[in-house]
Amino acid sequence: MHLLLVILFFLEAQFCVQSSDSNSPAGENLATNGLPFPWSKVRLPSYIVPVHYHLLIHPNLTTLRFNGSVKIEIDVKNNTNWVVLHSKNLKIFTATVLDEHEAHLSDKVLSVLEYPSHEQIAIFSPKILTSGEKYFLYLEFGAPLSDGFYGFYKSTYKTKAGETRVLASTHFEPTSARMALPCFDEPIFKANYTVRIRRGPSHIALSNMPLEQTVEIGNGLFEDQFEVSVRMSSYLLAFIVCDFRSVSGMTITIYAVPEKWHQTHYALEAALRLLEFYEQYFNILYPLPKLDLIAIPDFQAGAMENWGLTTYRETSLLYDPDISSASDKLWVTMVIGHELAHQDHFLDTCFGAIGRDSLNSSRPISSLAENPAQIEEMFDTVSYDKGACILHMLRNFLTNEGFQSGIIRYLHRFKYSNARNEDLWDSLIKVYLKKMMYTWTLQKGIPLITVKRQGRKLYIGQERFLKIVLPDDPSCYLWHIPLTYKTSHSDYEMKHILTTKSDVLTLDEEVDWVKLNSDMNGYYIVHYDEEGWNALTELLRINHTALSFKDRASLIHNAFQLVTAGRLSLNRALDLIGYLKSETHNVPLLQGLGYLQSFYKMIEKRNIADITHNLKTYILQYFRDVIDKQSWSDDGMVSDRRLREEVLSLACDFDYPPCLEKAKHLYNSWVESNGAISLPTDVSETVYMVGAQDDSGWAYLLEKYGVSMCETEKSKFLSALASSKDSEKLSRLLQLGMDGTLIKTQNLPSLIYLVAKNPVGHFLAWDFVKKHWDELVEKFPLGSFGIRNIIVGTVTQFSSTEELREVENFFKSITEQVSELRVIQVATENVEKNIMWLSRNLETMRTWLQQRLN
Repeated sequence: MHLLLVILFFLEAQFCVQSSDSNSPAGENLATNGLPFPWSKVRLPSYIVPVHYHLLIHPNLTTLRFNGSVKIEIDVKNNTNWVVLHSKNLKIFTATVLDEHEAHLSDKVLSVLEYPSHEQIAIFSPKILTSGEKYFLYLEFGAPLSDGFYGFYKSTYKTKAGETRVLASTHFEPTSARMALPCFDEPIFKANYTVRIRRGPSHIALSNMPLEQTVEIGNGLFEDQFEVSVRMSSYLLAFIVCDFRSVSGMTITIYAVPEKWHQTHYALEAALRLLEFYEQYFNILYPLPKLDLIAIPDFQAGAMENWGLTTYRETSLLYDPDISSASDKLWVTMVIGHELAHQDHFLDTCFGAIGRDSLNSSRPISSLAENPAQIEEMFDTVSYDKGACILHMLRNFLTNEGFQSGIIRYLHRFKYSNARNEDLWDSLIKVYLKKMMYTWTLQKGIPLITVKRQGRKLYIGQERFLKIVLPDDPSCYLWHIPLTYKTSHSDYEMKHILTTKSDVLTLDEEVDWVKLNSDMNGYYIVHYDEEGWNALTELLRINHTALSFKDRASLIHNAFQLVTAGRLSLNRALDLIGYLKSETHNVPLLQGLGYLQSFYKMIEKRNIADITHNLKTYILQYFRDVIDKQSWSDDGMVSDRRLREEVLSLACDFDYPPCLEKAKHLYNSWVESNGAISLPTDVSETVYMVGAQDDSGWAYLLEKYGVSMCETEKSKFLSALASSKDSEKLSRLLQLGMDGTLIKTQNLPSLIYLVAKNPVGHFLAWDFVKKHWDELVEKFPLGSFGIRNIIVGTVTQFSSTEELREVENFFKSITEQVSELRVIQVATENVEKNIMWLSRNLETMRTWLQQRLN
C-alpha cells in the first residue's frame, strides 16, 4: 500500500485537482482601493512565467513577525503592462520592475492593487513588458507569523523545565505559499529558488537545499544562504527557524525538539530503508543532495512532502520504544512511507474508501475545484485511499513488472513538469487502458457486482453500489472491471474484464463455491445469490482456511456493507461471521468484531436497553476465548499486538470483569510509582481509560498530560480523559482544547471527535461545535482536515430524524460559509444511513440475539 501512496504523491496534481478559469461576476473585480483590478479569473494569467525566485526572509521570534524581499526573474510571453500574482495577508512595502540588467524601469514608486477574494495582487509597469525579454519583479513585504497551521506560522513547545520556546515553520500545500511571499502560487508555475534566511545565534535555519554558507551580518544576526533548488512548484518550498537537535545517516537527517531527540532514531532507520527501496523500484536516484525530516510541535496534517525538507506532526515521526505501541510504530512507518509488508492494513484503507465512495455525496477522483477551500477539500479519502486502491487493482491487472516499468517510464518522462490523467495511462502502454481507467477516475462511486451461478454458468451484472438509493438513474454508471475469481476446484486466480452491464462466464467444471475479487485486489463489492452466500457461509464454517485471510475479511466487509444498503439481511451476515470462533488471523477477526462494536455504539446512543445489553453479552460470550488468551504484554508479531490492543480495549469498554481487574491493577501500580514504571505499550491506552473513570484517576492523567514529553503518550492520555462518563469533565476538556495552551490547538479536532463518540459526550460535542463555529473556522480553514474531522466526527454520531433535522438547520444557518463544502453532504448522508440501518435492522438484531442467548 505504501508504494501506491508514494506513487499517488507523484500523481497528486493530476488526481486531486482540476481548477476552473471561470470569471468573477461582472462589476465585482475591484481592488481594495476601489480601482478596477486588471484580472478577473481565479487562475493566474499564463502570459508571465516565473523562472527563478531570490528570497530573503527574516522571522523575528520575539516580535512574532517576519519581513522579507523577493526578486523574481520572469519570462514575459505576451506584451503587457501588468504583472498579476498571489499574495495573502502580506503587507507589500515596495514593488518595482527591473530590466535584465536589474535597472529600474521607472523612477516612480509602483502602486500595488490588491484583490483579496482571489488572493491576488497586480503591479502596473509604466513601460510595456515586451515578449521575449527578461525582467525581474522585486518586492519587499512583511506580516505577522500566522497563528494557524498554514503559510509561515509560529509553533511552540515546552521544555521539561516549563519554558516555552518558539519556532517558525512553513506549510504551503495546497495554496498557502502566498501567505509567506508574493509568488505565482499554482503547481504549473515551476521555478528555481535561492533562499536566504536571517536568524539569531541560538537557532538554526533549514530549507529545501543544503546550506551553502553562513554570514554574520551584525546586531547578533546571521544569514544562512542555501544552494539553488531544482525546479519545483511553490507549494513544495519550505523553510524553518528553530533550535532543534538532529540525528543523521548518509543523506538523511531527522530533527526534533532537543528533549525528544532520543525519539528520532527509528525514523532514521525507516527513512534510510525507504530511500534505498524507492531508488531501486523507480530506477531514479533521489534527485536532491539531502533529505531532512523534521517533527513540528504544531502541525495539522500527518506530514508534508516538501522537497528536501519533509515536515511531520510529532506523532507521525517520533517513536519512543518505552511508550509507543505496535500500532504507533506502524503509523510512523506508514507516514514516512516505508515499504514494509503490512498489506493487512491495505484492506482497511480500501474498506474506508468504499465507505466514503458508496454515498451519493462521493465524487470522481478527477474533479473540478474552483477556490482554495475546494482545493483543500480534495485532499481526502477519495484522492488518497480510493486512488491507492485503484492503482493496486491496476497493478494486479498489469502484473507487478508491467506496472513498475510503466510507472518508471511515466516518471522519467514527466519529471519536473506537470501531467494529466491520460499521460499515466499512455505510459503504461496498454492501448485499451486509457478507456478503462477513465471509467474509474472520471465518474464517482464503486461498482456492485452481482453473481448468480447456474451449473457451470456464472451470470454477472454490474451497477453502482449505494448505501442510500436516490432517484438518480444508476444505469448511467458503467465501469470496465478487471474481475478475478477462485472456485472450489481451482488453486489459481482466473481473470475476466467486464465492460458491459451484464455477462455470462462458463466454468470448466461444476464447483461447490465461487469467490469473486480474489484477495480483494479489485475495487468493487460482490453480492451473491442465496445459493452463493449459503455456500460461502458453509465453507467458512467447515474449512475457513480454504480462503485467504484477505478473502475472509472482504467477505465479512461485503456482507455488512450490503446489509447497510438493504441488499442482504442482517441475520445472514451475522451467520456468516459465526465461524470467527475458529479464526486465528487478526484481520478478519477485527473486521467482524469492528462491525459488532459499531452496531453496539449506535444502539447504545439510542438508549435501547435490551438490545444494548444483549449485544454486549453476546460479544463477550462469543469472543471470550479470544479475549482471555490475550497477554498484557508487548510480545508477539505486529499483527498479534494489534489484535491484543483492540480486543482488550473492547473488553474493558464492555466492563468485562477480568479485563477491568487487570487494568486497574496495572494502573494503580503505575500511579504508585508516579509514572516511573513502564506499562506494556500495547495496552497502556486501555489501562489509562480504566483509570480515568474516577475523579482522582482523571485528575492524575490530566496532570501527566501536561508534563509528558511524548506526543504519542499524550494522545493516549487524551483518549482516556475523553472516555470519562462525567459530562463536566468532558466540557472542561473541550474548553482546554479551545484555549490551546495545555491541549494544543492541533489536537482540538481529534478531541472533539473523542468526546463526540463517547455516549455521554455526543450532544455535548455537537453543542460545542455550534456555539464555537466561528472560532473553529478561524483556527481551521474551511475545507481543511480539521474542519472536516470536526463536522464528520460530531454529526455521524447521530441516528434519528430529529437529530438530522437539527444538523440540517444548523448548516442552513451558515449556508453562506459551507454551501460549497462536500463534507456537509457526506456528514448528513451518514446520519441518513444510520437512520435507515436502525429502521431496517433493529428488530432483526433483537430477535437474532434472543435466539442465540436463549
